Amino acid sequence: MIPYGRQSISEDDIQAVVDVLRSELLTQGPVVTAFEQAICEYTGVNYGVAVNSATSALHIACLALGLGKGDWLWTTPNTFVASANCALYCDASVDFVDIDPMTWTMSASALEEKLIEAKKKNCIPKVVIPVHLCGLPCDMLAIHKLSKEYGFYIIEDASHAIGGHYLGKAIGSCNYSDITVFSFHPVKLITSGEGGMAVTNDKGLSIKMGLLRSHGITRDPDLMSFKPDGPWYYEQVALGFNYRLTDIHAALGLSQLQRLDAFVQRRHQIANRYDSLLADLPVTCQRHPEGYFSAMHLYVIRLKTEQLDKSHLQIFEELRSDILVNLHYIPVHFQPWYRKMGFKEGDFPESEAYYNQAISIPCYPDLTNDQVDLVSGKLRRIIA
Repeated sequence: MIPYGRQSISEDDIQAVVDVLRSELLTQGPVVTAFEQAICEYTGVNYGVAVNSATSALHIACLALGLGKGDWLWTTPNTFVASANCALYCDASVDFVDIDPMTWTMSASALEEKLIEAKKKNCIPKVVIPVHLCGLPCDMLAIHKLSKEYGFYIIEDASHAIGGHYLGKAIGSCNYSDITVFSFHPVKLITSGEGGMAVTNDKGLSIKMGLLRSHGITRDPDLMSFKPDGPWYYEQVALGFNYRLTDIHAALGLSQLQRLDAFVQRRHQIANRYDSLLADLPVTCQRHPEGYFSAMHLYVIRLKTEQLDKSHLQIFEELRSDILVNLHYIPVHFQPWYRKMGFKEGDFPESEAYYNQAISIPCYPDLTNDQVDLVSGKLRRIIA
């Protein structure tokens, strides 16, 4: 079976983990710090806070920005549920902004229209989370401009997008956002097994997130309320969580980072091959505007269902007989938890149209050209 995505682990990766296992420290230690610094150097951002998942990173990012009861967070329906759940963890409310029909990321024009109406009702969001679906950046220049006009914070959900670029800057530079979040899950661009990171150019936000990932505890005298009793002394100055990343995980992530550019290059080679092989089929692919360089985490096709005799489900199931295709994502507002909040079918038509047509086909660095040809050939036979 060919999966839609998988990790690529080298002997160097294995040795990096073994080295930590043979060291004195296994939990959060110097390798975590080295990983944070390496990600900062790669993206050109000032501060990084490594955590045990991108979900945790989203949560502490929202808390650091002061999101709470009575506030609103907006994101796109076309994402994994974590992009919205982070608001609920903070006791805030969630709403969604529909996607652009060509890029499948948050529509800046739909966001502007929604903001105009929200201003009339005095319910401007405190935080907006654009999601870089498949590794393609959103229209961050336009979204950032709206943030200055309407006064909201921006968290980039770049779980799919480390290694990508936007207008000549690395995704994660935070040129157009307050915080950017990465994922290092095994099927992502690089992996630490499980893990994530929040990056920012704001020192204050980095300090807050650093506290929140580790129970709100500090050993920094400048952050304490009382004079230390001795070298053992620490204080809990915030209500934090156990979201720490271990040195074991960080070692794998740090090793993987050395191959990130090669991984992204190979993903683009695969995408270009698919583009050529599928060009005459009744499918469409994600549009990449000029100045947007995708990390190509996913290669998604959208079926022109009106031109096909078979349904979306039939084509998906026939492919799945020996190719583990997937669908990214079920619109968040379709989930029962969100339907209970009043969301319903028809609320976000572009996201719903995408859901009814999309299939994620295999794309990962170790996928061979022969396998790309096999996937393309099978899709052709099924459609024919």
